Amino acid sequence: MPINWKGVFPAITTKFTADDQLDMQLFEKNLQAQLDAGVNGLILGGTLGEASVLTTEEKEKLVKFTIEKAAGKVPVVLNIAEGSTREALQQAAYAKAWGAQGVMLLPPMRYKADHRETVTYFTTIANSTDLPVMIYNNPVDYKIDVTPDMFEDLTACANIQAIKESTRDVTNVTRLINRFGDRYKILCGVDTLAMEEMLLGADGWVAGLVCAFPRETVAIYRLVKAGHIAEATKIYRWFMPLLELDIHPKLVQYIKLAEAKAGIGSEYVRAPRLMLAGSEREQVLQTITAGLASRPELPEYLHLNV
Repeated sequence: MPINWKGVFPAITTKFTADDQLDMQLFEKNLQAQLDAGVNGLILGGTLGEASVLTTEEKEKLVKFTIEKAAGKVPVVLNIAEGSTREALQQAAYAKAWGAQGVMLLPPMRYKADHRETVTYFTTIANSTDLPVMIYNNPVDYKIDVTPDMFEDLTACANIQAIKESTRDVTNVTRLINRFGDRYKILCGVDTLAMEEMLLGADGWVAGLVCAFPRETVAIYRLVKAGHIAEATKIYRWFMPLLELDIHPKLVQYIKLAEAKAGIGSEYVRAPRLMLAGSEREQVLQTITAGLASRPELPEYLHLNV
């Protein structure tokens, strides 16, 4: 399935049971909520997916299950975040073998590669597969800035098609479009900047709070792209206190708590992460409860031509 890198791509959380097994029933419930809301793709194995603590067998099960349930409606993308080129190549091979339609690729983990090393890493993995690739650029959390000069070198790889833009610098959208035109599709990867970046020309949104609030997220995207800015702004302003849960080191726990309270998830995480407790949990819960209590009535958005 070719990927049209536009729209809302949820970074899906992995659901666990109380005894630390995959909770496929709850995972399916959340997945169906995403599909019903009108998302445009699904991303597995990101930070929110707690991929660093999943076994290869668990990743395979999640990918194949998601592909089955998506039933060709939207593409399924597997994230690759590895410390070695060898392991990243293996993950790309797994993605292809398991049936994923694309990969999202982070720079090398734990080692701060320079320009030549970063470009070589991306090129080596992209050239090993015919799957479409989205480069995930998040220098705030992962310490390597994939610069426009690096993306210039990467234009030689035809299957590197998109950028998850998480620099937290909204001007980078304009910078990339000015330099590359439509060579790369740009998807905002920071929930609190999504509307701003889409107004500046970003093609989509790799979203976090969509895991708990799928309809509101897709509504904002579709309203913005259809030119209904006032309607989108009203929802976005309501959403902002919740979206800020996405830019905290404990975003996994925060978003999972939101999913649980929205009725489409649970709080269970895998160690070394621990479930929220005490005053921290109460503070986050206040934000979620307030958001749920004032949840806006949404306009009909799925019919919008975007």
